[in-house]
Amino acid sequence: MKILHTSDLHLGRTFNGLSLESDHGAILEQVVQTAKNRAVDVVVIAGDIFDRAAPPATAVRQFNGFLTRIASETKAAVVLIAGNHDSGDRIASMSVMPDTRRALIRGVVSADEKPLLLQDAHGLVAFSGLPFTYEYAARACFGDETMQTPHQVLAAQLAAARQHVPPGARWVVVSHAFVAGAEGSDSERSLVPIGVGGLETVPPEAFAGAQYVALGHLHRAQSAGAPHIRYSGSPLAFGFDEADAVKSMTVVEIDAVGAVEVAAIPFQPLRDVRIVKGRHAELLLNEASDDIIKVILTDETSVIDAMKRLRVVFPNACDMIYAREEQARELKPFEARTLATANPADVVNDFLKLVRDTSMTDEEASVLDSALGAITKAETAA
Repeated sequence: MKILHTSDLHLGRTFNGLSLESDHGAILEQVVQTAKNRAVDVVVIAGDIFDRAAPPATAVRQFNGFLTRIASETKAAVVLIAGNHDSGDRIASMSVMPDTRRALIRGVVSADEKPLLLQDAHGLVAFSGLPFTYEYAARACFGDETMQTPHQVLAAQLAAARQHVPPGARWVVVSHAFVAGAEGSDSERSLVPIGVGGLETVPPEAFAGAQYVALGHLHRAQSAGAPHIRYSGSPLAFGFDEADAVKSMTVVEIDAVGAVEVAAIPFQPLRDVRIVKGRHAELLLNEASDDIIKVILTDETSVIDAMKRLRVVFPNACDMIYAREEQARELKPFEARTLATANPADVVNDFLKLVRDTSMTDEEASVLDSALGAITKAETAA
C-alpha cells in the first residue's frame, strides 16, 4: 500500500499580509502530480486544511478543485481530517469525492469511529481518521466528564477506532496532535484553549498497534518517537523561524507485514522564505527577488525610507529590523504577559492577530476604548 501523506495546508492564510493563494496553488498542483506519477493508493491530509474556521471562498474553491482532480485524475482514495484551525462541521460536509469507497472525511468526533478499508495484494489496510476536537466536545461524545487533556481525548478516539479494525488488517491512524518529543515552530496555535492550563502533548505509546501514524499540527517534517509515527510538516513556511527550511510531502509504502518505508518528496515553492542581512546600500545591489524576505540592517544609523527603497529589489520584503535592535531584544529579560495584569486592549489585539493575522484597526480601537470606558465608569459609580 502506497500513501502520500501531507498536512497543514492552511489554505487562506497570509504571510505578514502577503497573499499565499498562488503559492498554495503551486503546492496543490505538486501533490496532484506526485499522486499521479507515484501511483499512490491513498492521499492523506492530516488536518488544518484551512487556516481558520470560516475560510475565504477562494480557499474553499481552491481545495474543492484539488479534491476534484484527485478524484478524476487518479485512482487514489482520500483520507482527510479536521485540524484545530478547521471547522469540523465544514470538513464533515465536504462531498466532492463521489465514491465513498474511496474517501474517509472526518470532521467531528465520534464514539463509533469506523475505518476506510482498502485492499492490496497482501490483504486489508484499515485507515482511521481521528479529527481534532477539544475536551468539552469529547466529554459530550464519550459521556466522560473527567476528560481534561488532549491525551485523554485521543485515547478515547483510538479506543473507538481499534474496535472496528478487522483482525489481521494493517492499521493506519491519521491524527492531529502534538506528540511528546517532537519539535514545534512559531506558527502553530496551541491545542490547549487560551486561559486553560494543562499538558498539550500526547505520548507516542498512545498509538500502539498502528503500522503507520500520519500526523498533522507541527509544521516541521519529523518522526515523533518512532520512524512510523511521522509529521509530514506544512508544505509552506509560515514564519521566518522556518527560513530556508526544505518543505516536503511524505510517501509511505507499507509491506505485507506492516513494515514501512518512508521517503520525503521536497516541494518546490513559488517563493522561498529568507532572511537577508547587511548594510542598506549593499542590499540594494542584490539581484531582484520575489522571495518573501525579512531584512536585518547592520547600519549603525537609521536609513530614510529604508523599506520602501528595499522593496524595489525585494518587492515581498515584509519585515525589517536593525541588527542593534535585534540584539537588544535578545538581551532584554523575558517579561511574560499574564491575563491578570495585561492591558485589556493588548489582550484583544493579540487575539485578533491570532485569528486573522492583523491588528486592530483605528475604528475597532475606538469602539473598544468606548466600551472599556463605559465599564470603568460603571465600576466607579458602583
